[in-house]
Amino acid sequence: MHKKHIVKEVKPGSIAEEMEIEPGDEIVRIGDNDIEDIFDYDYLCMDSYLEVLVRKKNGEEEILEIDKDEDEDLGIVFDSGLMDECRSCRNRCVFCFIDQNPRGMRKTIYFKDDDTRLSFLQGNYVTMTNWSEEEIDRIIRYRMEPINISVQTMNPELRVKMLRNKTAGDVLKFLDRLYEAGITMNGQIVLCKGLNDGDELRFSLQKLMGYMPVMQSVSVVPVGLSKYREKLYPLVPFEKEDAREVIDIIESFQKKAMEKYGTHFVQASDEWYIKAGIDVPEEERYDGYLQLENGVGMIRLLMEEVREVVREEKKKRAKKSGTPKKRTVTIATAYSVYETIVMLAGEIMEAFPEVKVNVERIRNDFFGEQITVSGLITGQDLTAQLKGKDLGDALLITHYMLRSGEEVFLDDMTVTQVRETLQCPVVIVKSSGKDLLDAVLKG
Repeated sequence: MHKKHIVKEVKPGSIAEEMEIEPGDEIVRIGDNDIEDIFDYDYLCMDSYLEVLVRKKNGEEEILEIDKDEDEDLGIVFDSGLMDECRSCRNRCVFCFIDQNPRGMRKTIYFKDDDTRLSFLQGNYVTMTNWSEEEIDRIIRYRMEPINISVQTMNPELRVKMLRNKTAGDVLKFLDRLYEAGITMNGQIVLCKGLNDGDELRFSLQKLMGYMPVMQSVSVVPVGLSKYREKLYPLVPFEKEDAREVIDIIESFQKKAMEKYGTHFVQASDEWYIKAGIDVPEEERYDGYLQLENGVGMIRLLMEEVREVVREEKKKRAKKSGTPKKRTVTIATAYSVYETIVMLAGEIMEAFPEVKVNVERIRNDFFGEQITVSGLITGQDLTAQLKGKDLGDALLITHYMLRSGEEVFLDDMTVTQVRETLQCPVVIVKSSGKDLLDAVLKG
Protein backbone atom coordinates (compact mmCIF):
# COMPACT_ATOMS: atom_id res chain seq x y z
CA MET A 1 0.00 0.00 0.00
CA HIS A 2 1.37 3.38 -1.05
CA LYS A 3 1.99 5.72 1.87
CA LYS A 4 1.15 9.36 1.40
CA HIS A 5 3.81 11.80 2.59
CA ILE A 6 2.11 15.18 2.72
CA VAL A 7 4.16 18.36 3.15
CA LYS A 8 3.13 20.16 6.31
CA GLU A 9 5.57 23.07 6.14
CA VAL A 10 8.31 24.43 3.89
CA LYS A 11 11.20 26.16 5.61
CA PRO A 12 11.88 29.73 4.43
CA GLY A 13 14.92 30.07 2.16
CA SER A 14 15.12 26.30 1.63
CA ILE A 15 15.58 24.29 -1.56
CA ALA A 16 11.94 23.20 -1.29
CA GLU A 17 10.78 26.83 -1.28
CA GLU A 18 12.98 27.57 -4.29
CA MET A 19 11.45 24.58 -6.12
CA GLU A 20 7.96 25.91 -5.27
CA ILE A 21 6.97 22.92 -3.13
CA GLU A 22 4.02 23.95 -0.97
CA PRO A 23 2.17 22.68 2.10
CA GLY A 24 -0.37 20.10 0.97
CA ASP A 25 1.84 18.74 -1.80
CA GLU A 26 2.75 15.05 -1.68
CA ILE A 27 6.30 13.69 -2.06
CA VAL A 28 5.66 10.48 -4.02
CA ARG A 29 9.11 9.11 -4.87
CA ILE A 30 12.76 10.04 -4.95
CA GLY A 31 14.35 8.61 -8.08
CA ASP A 32 12.87 5.13 -8.56
CA ASN A 33 12.49 4.58 -4.85
CA ASP A 34 9.29 4.60 -2.83
CA ILE A 35 9.55 6.18 0.62
CA GLU A 36 8.51 4.13 3.65
CA ASP A 37 9.51 6.51 6.42
CA ILE A 38 11.90 9.26 7.53
CA PHE A 39 14.91 6.94 7.33
CA ASP A 40 14.29 6.18 3.66
CA TYR A 41 13.70 9.88 3.01
CA ASP A 42 16.86 11.04 4.77
CA TYR A 43 18.96 8.31 3.13
CA LEU A 44 17.67 9.09 -0.37
CA CYS A 45 18.16 12.83 0.14
CA MET A 46 21.87 12.42 0.84
CA ASP A 47 22.83 12.46 -2.85
CA SER A 48 23.89 15.66 -4.56
CA TYR A 49 21.46 15.08 -7.48
CA LEU A 50 17.83 14.14 -6.89
CA GLU A 51 14.78 13.54 -9.03
CA VAL A 52 11.77 14.09 -6.79
CA LEU A 53 8.26 13.15 -7.96
CA VAL A 54 5.80 15.63 -6.43
CA ARG A 55 2.02 15.41 -6.65
CA LYS A 56 0.59 18.92 -6.31
CA LYS A 57 -2.57 19.74 -4.38
CA ASN A 58 -4.52 19.91 -7.65
CA GLY A 59 -3.47 16.33 -8.53
CA GLU A 60 -0.89 17.23 -11.17
CA GLU A 61 2.47 15.46 -10.94
CA GLU A 62 5.90 16.80 -11.80
CA ILE A 63 9.47 15.59 -11.46
CA LEU A 64 11.79 18.14 -9.87
CA GLU A 65 15.48 17.88 -10.69
CA ILE A 66 17.53 19.12 -7.75
CA ASP A 67 21.26 19.80 -7.58
CA LYS A 68 22.52 20.40 -4.05
CA ASP A 69 25.33 19.78 -1.62
CA GLU A 70 25.52 16.25 -0.22
CA ASP A 71 23.57 15.95 3.05
CA GLU A 72 21.93 19.36 2.44
CA ASP A 73 18.37 19.37 3.77
CA LEU A 74 15.51 20.06 1.36
CA GLY A 75 13.64 22.04 4.02
CA ILE A 76 10.45 19.97 4.13
CA VAL A 77 8.52 19.26 7.33
CA PHE A 78 6.00 16.39 7.23
CA ASP A 79 2.84 15.77 9.27
CA SER A 80 4.52 12.97 11.20
CA GLY A 81 8.12 13.02 12.36
CA LEU A 82 8.38 9.35 11.39
CA MET A 83 6.55 9.88 8.06
CA ASP A 84 4.66 6.75 9.11
CA GLU A 85 2.39 5.44 11.85
CA CYS A 86 4.06 4.20 15.03
CA ARG A 87 4.25 0.40 15.18
CA SER A 88 2.41 -1.15 18.08
CA CYS A 89 3.54 -3.99 20.30
CA ARG A 90 2.60 -7.57 19.38
CA ASN A 91 3.40 -8.97 22.82
CA ARG A 92 1.26 -9.51 25.90
CA CYS A 93 4.08 -9.29 28.43
CA VAL A 94 3.27 -10.61 31.89
CA PHE A 95 4.90 -7.49 33.39
CA CYS A 96 3.47 -4.82 31.05
CA PHE A 97 2.70 -1.67 33.03
CA ILE A 98 0.22 -0.40 30.45
CA ASP A 99 -2.03 -3.37 31.24
CA GLN A 100 -1.97 -2.20 34.87
CA ASN A 101 -3.55 1.19 34.18
CA PRO A 102 -7.09 1.86 35.40
CA ARG A 103 -9.90 2.29 32.91
CA GLY A 104 -11.08 5.67 31.71
CA MET A 105 -7.71 7.33 31.05
CA ARG A 106 -6.85 9.02 27.74
CA LYS A 107 -6.39 6.64 24.80
CA THR A 108 -2.69 7.40 24.32
CA ILE A 109 -1.97 5.92 27.78
CA TYR A 110 -3.01 2.49 26.50
CA PHE A 111 -0.93 2.52 23.30
CA LYS A 112 2.00 0.10 23.41
CA ASP A 113 4.76 1.03 20.99
CA ASP A 114 7.44 -1.39 19.86
CA ASP A 115 8.96 0.66 17.07
CA THR A 116 12.63 0.36 16.17
CA ARG A 117 12.64 3.87 14.74
CA LEU A 118 11.59 5.31 18.11
CA SER A 119 14.43 3.39 19.71
CA PHE A 120 16.84 5.28 17.49
CA LEU A 121 15.09 8.66 17.64
CA GLN A 122 13.86 8.75 21.25
CA GLY A 123 15.71 5.99 23.11
CA ASN A 124 12.68 3.68 23.46
CA TYR A 125 13.32 -0.02 24.09
CA VAL A 126 12.11 -2.63 21.61
CA THR A 127 11.56 -6.38 21.92
CA MET A 128 12.50 -7.32 18.31
CA THR A 129 9.26 -9.33 17.88
CA ASN A 130 8.13 -6.82 15.23
CA TRP A 131 11.26 -7.45 13.18
CA SER A 132 11.62 -9.28 9.89
CA GLU A 133 14.78 -10.00 7.94
CA GLU A 134 14.00 -6.92 5.85
CA GLU A 135 13.72 -4.78 8.99
CA ILE A 136 17.07 -5.82 10.38
CA ASP A 137 18.63 -5.26 6.95
CA ARG A 138 17.30 -1.66 7.11
CA ILE A 139 18.69 -1.18 10.62
CA ILE A 140 22.12 -2.25 9.45
CA ARG A 141 21.98 -0.34 6.14
CA TYR A 142 20.95 2.92 7.81
CA ARG A 143 23.17 2.37 10.88
CA MET A 144 20.25 2.97 13.24
CA GLU A 145 22.33 2.99 16.42
CA PRO A 146 22.45 2.85 19.33
CA ILE A 147 19.48 0.53 19.38
CA ASN A 148 17.89 -0.30 22.72
CA ILE A 149 16.71 -3.86 23.26
CA SER A 150 14.23 -5.11 25.87
CA VAL A 151 15.92 -8.45 26.44
CA GLN A 152 14.22 -9.65 29.67
CA THR A 153 15.91 -13.05 29.38
CA MET A 154 18.29 -14.91 27.07
CA ASN A 155 16.44 -18.18 27.72
CA PRO A 156 14.29 -18.57 24.55
CA GLU A 157 11.56 -20.66 26.20
CA LEU A 158 11.30 -18.32 29.17
CA ARG A 159 11.20 -15.29 26.86
CA VAL A 160 8.22 -16.82 25.02
CA LYS A 161 6.49 -17.26 28.38
CA MET A 162 7.28 -13.75 29.64
CA LEU A 163 6.39 -11.91 26.43
CA ARG A 164 3.57 -14.34 25.59
CA ASN A 165 4.62 -14.30 21.98
CA LYS A 166 5.65 -17.54 20.25
CA THR A 167 8.36 -15.77 18.22
CA ALA A 168 9.96 -14.04 21.24
CA GLY A 169 12.64 -16.71 21.65
CA ASP A 170 13.52 -17.09 17.97
CA VAL A 171 14.17 -13.36 17.49
CA LEU A 172 17.09 -13.45 19.93
CA LYS A 173 19.09 -14.49 16.86
CA PHE A 174 18.85 -10.88 15.69
CA LEU A 175 21.30 -9.93 18.45
CA ASP A 176 23.92 -11.92 16.54
CA ARG A 177 23.19 -9.98 13.35
CA LEU A 178 23.51 -6.64 15.16
CA TYR A 179 26.73 -7.78 16.84
CA GLU A 180 28.28 -8.96 13.56
CA ALA A 181 27.35 -5.65 11.90
CA GLY A 182 28.80 -3.64 14.78
CA ILE A 183 25.49 -1.89 15.58
CA THR A 184 25.84 -0.40 19.06
CA MET A 185 23.28 -1.80 21.49
CA ASN A 186 21.98 -1.21 24.99
CA GLY A 187 19.99 -3.86 26.81
CA GLN A 188 17.29 -3.87 29.45
CA ILE A 189 16.04 -6.60 31.76
CA VAL A 190 12.76 -6.05 33.60
CA LEU A 191 13.18 -8.42 36.52
CA CYS A 192 10.20 -10.43 37.75
CA LYS A 193 10.47 -12.40 40.98
CA GLY A 194 10.44 -16.14 40.40
CA LEU A 195 10.73 -15.80 36.61
CA ASN A 196 13.95 -14.27 35.28
CA ASP A 197 15.83 -13.56 38.51
CA GLY A 198 18.40 -15.72 40.35
CA ASP A 199 20.12 -18.28 38.13
CA GLU A 200 18.13 -17.09 35.09
CA LEU A 201 19.55 -13.58 35.59
CA ARG A 202 23.07 -15.02 35.86
CA PHE A 203 22.53 -16.98 32.64
CA SER A 204 21.21 -13.93 30.76
CA LEU A 205 24.03 -11.64 31.88
CA GLN A 206 26.64 -14.24 30.95
CA LYS A 207 25.15 -14.55 27.45
CA LEU A 208 24.85 -10.78 27.02
CA MET A 209 28.48 -10.27 28.00
CA GLY A 210 29.30 -12.22 24.85
CA TYR A 211 28.06 -9.23 22.83
CA MET A 212 30.47 -6.77 24.47
CA PRO A 213 31.69 -4.22 23.53
CA VAL A 214 29.09 -3.79 20.75
CA MET A 215 26.45 -4.10 23.45
CA GLN A 216 27.70 -1.29 25.66
CA SER A 217 25.37 -1.55 28.66
CA VAL A 218 22.58 -3.56 30.26
CA SER A 219 20.23 -2.24 32.93
CA VAL A 220 18.31 -4.40 35.38
CA VAL A 221 15.11 -2.80 36.67
CA PRO A 222 12.43 -4.23 38.98
CA VAL A 223 8.96 -4.85 37.60
CA GLY A 224 6.48 -2.11 38.48
CA LEU A 225 3.31 -3.44 40.07
CA SER A 226 0.22 -1.24 40.29
CA LYS A 227 -2.93 -2.08 42.24
CA TYR A 228 -4.80 -2.73 38.97
CA ARG A 229 -3.65 -6.30 38.32
CA GLU A 230 -6.97 -8.13 38.26
CA LYS A 231 -6.86 -11.18 35.94
CA LEU A 232 -3.19 -10.56 35.13
CA TYR A 233 -0.23 -12.91 35.62
CA PRO A 234 0.48 -13.30 39.37
CA LEU A 235 3.60 -11.28 40.17
CA VAL A 236 4.88 -10.33 43.61
CA PRO A 237 7.15 -7.45 44.67
CA PHE A 238 10.81 -7.87 45.54
CA GLU A 239 11.75 -7.58 49.20
CA LYS A 240 14.90 -6.18 50.84
CA GLU A 241 16.83 -9.47 50.76
CA ASP A 242 15.82 -10.06 47.13
CA ALA A 243 17.21 -6.63 46.21
CA ARG A 244 20.49 -7.42 47.96
CA GLU A 245 20.80 -10.68 46.01
CA VAL A 246 20.16 -8.86 42.71
CA ILE A 247 22.85 -6.29 43.55
CA ASP A 248 25.30 -9.06 44.47
CA ILE A 249 24.72 -10.79 41.12
CA ILE A 250 25.11 -7.54 39.18
CA GLU A 251 28.26 -6.48 41.02
CA SER A 252 29.85 -9.88 40.39
CA PHE A 253 29.32 -9.40 36.65
CA GLN A 254 30.58 -5.82 36.86
CA LYS A 255 33.91 -7.17 38.14
CA LYS A 256 34.13 -9.63 35.22
CA ALA A 257 33.30 -6.92 32.69
CA MET A 258 35.84 -4.51 34.17
CA GLU A 259 38.59 -7.11 34.02
CA LYS A 260 37.85 -7.91 30.37
CA TYR A 261 36.72 -4.60 28.83
CA GLY A 262 37.32 -1.84 31.39
CA THR A 263 33.63 -1.05 31.72
CA HIS A 264 31.03 -2.15 34.29
CA PHE A 265 28.54 -3.10 31.53
CA VAL A 266 25.59 -4.16 33.71
CA GLN A 267 23.89 -1.69 36.03
CA ALA A 268 21.24 -1.93 38.73
CA SER A 269 18.57 0.77 38.68
CA ASP A 270 18.45 3.05 41.71
CA GLU A 271 15.34 1.29 43.05
CA TRP A 272 17.37 -1.80 43.95
CA TYR A 273 19.72 0.17 46.21
CA ILE A 274 16.82 2.00 47.85
CA LYS A 275 14.95 -1.25 48.52
CA ALA A 276 18.12 -2.93 49.76
CA GLY A 277 18.99 -0.04 52.09
CA ILE A 278 22.40 0.35 50.44
CA ASP A 279 24.00 3.61 49.30
CA VAL A 280 24.05 4.09 45.54
CA PRO A 281 27.48 3.47 43.94
CA GLU A 282 30.09 6.14 43.33
CA GLU A 283 29.96 8.08 40.06
CA GLU A 284 32.73 6.05 38.37
CA ARG A 285 30.61 2.90 38.53
CA TYR A 286 28.03 4.30 36.10
CA ASP A 287 30.30 4.45 33.01
CA GLY A 288 29.07 7.89 31.97
CA TYR A 289 25.40 7.30 32.86
CA LEU A 290 24.40 5.35 29.74
CA GLN A 291 21.06 4.24 31.20
CA LEU A 292 19.72 7.32 32.97
CA GLU A 293 16.30 7.00 31.34
CA ASN A 294 15.94 3.62 33.04
CA GLY A 295 16.55 5.17 36.44
CA VAL A 296 20.18 4.02 36.55
CA GLY A 297 22.40 6.54 38.32
CA MET A 298 19.84 9.34 38.57
CA ILE A 299 20.33 9.69 42.32
CA ARG A 300 24.13 9.74 42.13
CA LEU A 301 24.13 12.23 39.24
CA LEU A 302 21.71 14.56 41.05
CA MET A 303 23.80 14.43 44.22
CA GLU A 304 27.01 15.23 42.34
CA GLU A 305 25.42 18.03 40.32
CA VAL A 306 23.71 19.71 43.29
CA ARG A 307 26.89 19.70 45.35
CA GLU A 308 28.90 21.14 42.46
CA VAL A 309 26.48 23.98 41.75
CA VAL A 310 26.13 24.75 45.48
CA ARG A 311 29.92 25.25 45.64
CA GLU A 312 29.85 27.46 42.54
CA GLU A 313 26.95 29.56 43.80
CA LYS A 314 28.61 30.08 47.18
CA LYS A 315 31.74 31.38 45.43
CA LYS A 316 29.65 33.82 43.36
CA ARG A 317 27.81 35.11 46.42
CA ALA A 318 31.05 35.58 48.35
CA LYS A 319 31.98 38.29 45.84
CA LYS A 320 28.66 40.11 46.16
CA SER A 321 27.38 42.40 48.87
CA GLY A 322 23.87 42.62 50.27
CA THR A 323 21.53 40.33 52.18
CA PRO A 324 19.80 37.61 50.13
CA LYS A 325 16.01 37.58 50.24
CA LYS A 326 14.42 34.97 52.47
CA ARG A 327 12.53 32.24 50.66
CA THR A 328 10.59 29.09 51.58
CA VAL A 329 9.84 26.34 49.07
CA THR A 330 8.37 22.85 49.18
CA ILE A 331 9.65 19.96 47.07
CA ALA A 332 7.13 17.21 46.31
CA THR A 333 8.74 13.87 45.63
CA ALA A 334 8.10 10.14 45.68
CA TYR A 335 9.02 7.60 48.33
CA SER A 336 11.96 6.23 46.32
CA VAL A 337 14.02 9.44 46.35
CA TYR A 338 12.62 11.09 49.47
CA GLU A 339 15.65 10.45 51.69
CA THR A 340 18.01 11.73 48.98
CA ILE A 341 16.00 14.93 48.46
CA VAL A 342 15.83 15.52 52.23
CA MET A 343 19.62 15.16 52.45
CA LEU A 344 20.22 17.56 49.54
CA ALA A 345 17.70 20.04 50.93
CA GLY A 346 19.66 20.04 54.18
CA GLU A 347 22.91 20.73 52.36
CA ILE A 348 21.29 23.59 50.43
CA MET A 349 19.90 25.16 53.60
CA GLU A 350 23.28 24.87 55.31
CA ALA A 351 24.94 26.65 52.38
CA PHE A 352 22.20 29.29 52.03
CA PRO A 353 20.65 30.00 55.48
CA GLU A 354 18.11 32.44 54.05
CA VAL A 355 16.35 29.53 52.31
CA LYS A 356 14.01 27.03 53.93
CA VAL A 357 13.30 23.83 51.97
CA ASN A 358 10.48 21.53 53.02
CA VAL A 359 10.22 18.10 51.41
CA GLU A 360 6.87 16.34 51.09
CA ARG A 361 6.72 12.62 50.38
CA ILE A 362 3.79 11.80 48.08
CA ARG A 363 2.17 8.39 48.47
CA ASN A 364 0.92 6.87 45.21
CA ASP A 365 -2.74 6.19 45.91
CA PHE A 366 -3.62 6.31 42.21
CA PHE A 367 -1.49 3.32 41.12
CA GLY A 368 -0.91 1.80 44.54
CA GLU A 369 1.77 2.05 47.21
CA GLN A 370 4.07 -0.39 45.41
CA ILE A 371 4.70 2.39 42.86
CA THR A 372 7.31 4.66 44.43
CA VAL A 373 8.82 6.68 41.55
CA SER A 374 8.21 10.39 40.98
CA GLY A 375 7.38 9.94 37.30
CA LEU A 376 4.12 8.18 38.19
CA ILE A 377 2.79 10.72 40.69
CA THR A 378 -0.57 12.10 39.55
CA GLY A 379 -2.07 15.54 39.98
CA GLN A 380 -4.88 14.21 42.16
CA ASP A 381 -2.47 12.53 44.61
CA LEU A 382 -0.40 15.69 44.71
CA THR A 383 -3.33 17.96 45.50
CA ALA A 384 -5.06 15.57 47.91
CA GLN A 385 -1.96 15.17 50.06
CA LEU A 386 -0.77 18.79 49.96
CA LYS A 387 -4.06 20.70 50.19
CA GLY A 388 -4.22 22.92 53.25
CA LYS A 389 -0.47 22.78 53.92
CA ASP A 390 1.74 25.86 54.00
CA LEU A 391 3.91 25.30 50.92
CA GLY A 392 5.77 28.59 51.16
CA ASP A 393 6.64 30.68 48.12
CA ALA A 394 6.49 27.81 45.61
CA LEU A 395 5.87 24.11 45.12
CA LEU A 396 8.64 22.38 43.16
CA ILE A 397 7.82 19.29 41.06
CA THR A 398 9.99 17.31 38.66
CA HIS A 399 9.18 17.46 34.95
CA TYR A 400 9.09 13.64 34.97
CA MET A 401 5.59 13.88 36.50
CA LEU A 402 4.30 15.50 33.31
CA ARG A 403 3.58 14.34 29.79
CA SER A 404 6.49 15.14 27.50
CA GLY A 405 6.28 18.71 26.23
CA GLU A 406 3.06 19.46 28.12
CA GLU A 407 1.99 20.60 31.58
CA VAL A 408 -0.34 17.62 32.08
CA PHE A 409 -0.11 14.81 34.64
CA LEU A 410 -0.86 11.14 33.89
CA ASP A 411 -4.42 11.56 35.19
CA ASP A 412 -4.99 14.50 32.80
CA MET A 413 -4.91 17.05 35.61
CA THR A 414 -3.00 20.17 34.54
CA VAL A 415 -0.35 22.14 36.36
CA THR A 416 -2.74 25.10 36.28
CA GLN A 417 -5.38 23.05 38.11
CA VAL A 418 -2.83 21.99 40.73
CA ARG A 419 -1.74 25.61 41.16
CA GLU A 420 -5.32 26.80 41.59
CA THR A 421 -6.23 23.97 43.98
CA LEU A 422 -3.21 24.49 46.22
CA GLN A 423 -3.20 28.29 45.86
CA CYS A 424 0.57 28.22 45.37
CA PRO A 425 2.92 28.84 42.44
CA VAL A 426 4.16 25.57 40.90
CA VAL A 427 7.68 25.43 39.50
CA ILE A 428 8.54 22.61 37.08
CA VAL A 429 12.11 21.48 37.66
CA LYS A 430 14.11 19.83 34.91
CA SER A 431 16.48 17.00 35.71
CA SER A 432 19.82 18.67 36.48
CA GLY A 433 21.19 19.77 39.83
CA LYS A 434 21.49 23.33 38.54
CA ASP A 435 17.78 23.33 37.66
CA LEU A 436 16.94 22.22 41.18
CA LEU A 437 19.13 24.78 42.91
CA ASP A 438 17.89 27.60 40.65
CA ALA A 439 14.29 26.65 41.46
CA VAL A 440 15.00 26.61 45.20
CA LEU A 441 16.87 29.92 45.25
CA LYS A 442 15.11 31.91 42.54
CA GLY A 443 11.98 30.09 41.36
